[in-house]
Amino acid sequence: MVAAVTDDFTELFPPERETAPDGPLGWEGYAASRARATERTGERESVIHGVARVSGHPCVLISFEFGFLGGSLGERTGDRLEAAYATARERRLPLVSLIATGGSRMQEGMVALTQLQRVARQSALLRTAGLPQLAVLRDPTTGGGWATLGAGADVILALPDAQVGFAGSRVRPPDADPTAYTAEGQLAAGAVDAVVPVAELRGVLGRWLRLLGPGGGADARVAVPADVPDALSDTALPATGWDAVRAARAAGRPRASAYLDAYFAAGSRMALSGDRCGGVDDGMLCGFGLRDGRTVAYAAQAGTATRPAGYRAAARLIRLADRLGVPVLTLVDTPGAANDAAAERAGQGAAIADCFAAVASVGVPVTSLVIGEGGSGGALALSAPSRTWVTADSYFSVIAPEPAAAILKRGAGEVRSTADELRVRPQDLVELGVARGVISPTPPLP
Repeated sequence: MVAAVTDDFTELFPPERETAPDGPLGWEGYAASRARATERTGERESVIHGVARVSGHPCVLISFEFGFLGGSLGERTGDRLEAAYATARERRLPLVSLIATGGSRMQEGMVALTQLQRVARQSALLRTAGLPQLAVLRDPTTGGGWATLGAGADVILALPDAQVGFAGSRVRPPDADPTAYTAEGQLAAGAVDAVVPVAELRGVLGRWLRLLGPGGGADARVAVPADVPDALSDTALPATGWDAVRAARAAGRPRASAYLDAYFAAGSRMALSGDRCGGVDDGMLCGFGLRDGRTVAYAAQAGTATRPAGYRAAARLIRLADRLGVPVLTLVDTPGAANDAAAERAGQGAAIADCFAAVASVGVPVTSLVIGEGGSGGALALSAPSRTWVTADSYFSVIAPEPAAAILKRGAGEVRSTADELRVRPQDLVELGVARGVISPTPPLP
């Protein structure tokens, strides 16, 4: 697996501790099992680690050998994992884990299980150091390996049809839905960012390392705000509030995907998917891309009512960008937060609050552009205080004109006048101090 993704790899060997022949529990036959595993795989433990280059980008690489006792984690495995994290911190390099494990090693009992605490500690130290962690889930990735190195990574990729889940195949309920324990099932549940075939893995990892590694995001630490995107339509400023609403709701208006395509270098964007809490909102686009050779993070509403998973994904993206020192661009375009019963049961209020908190507490600059509908708090949650701009075909309102009229017990014929009273036009927003300016299209070349 190492050869499939790396240009070169130099294995590092940490000091090996002395242990009793049959391990800390004196498990009969354990030493013989280890000897057979070494003979079969050529390895002395279930993981190797070292310094590698992937598509020219340096990283520290961890690779599991499933043939060595099912890739299980034991005391010596913990030593190697700890050494890998320490090397990443010392050399200021991203950490890439190629995982294939059945979990903790039973022959070492609780001593094996406590290695998960060591891994969690090292992962936390790497996060504090502002360095990214990428995981590749191979078949299988289960137990504590999934619940630490896998699910704890910043970017999680998985191989097609890989078994992925906390419960392994022999311990899950007999009537459990098998699709929930697959890479594709975890992608649908928001726990994985992408399923990537082996043949494409080197290129995908290389692009992520370009964005988040040295020279891209992790070592940049330049508090320069992201540029404000140019408007993609030459719509004139609306004469009335209702004109503004109609322009923002027009079917042919440019949407978030078009803005992202125009803003970032072609082929440079890499998407994050899911909220890590069981949900995915296709109406919230999150990820990283290159703008003039510099990494910029983005969270963009795609014109639909934003669901709890969308707000959680945006908050996740913003906090990751903050930790890596990457500026953030948000594109605001939603009629409002989803208000159906399913959204309420999924914690809509808490999700919106979390997104507000992420924007409010971020240390890197956030640049926001309203490109369409700015529906109430569901839109404001993604807007940067004092760094929000608007396009001429957008509006921003405390509430949409129709429900505003209904709340005020006005008839349908008064919706348009209500829109005027709400002062939702782009020029109104600038005058009110809500927006810094109205963005125009890029002038044509002479």
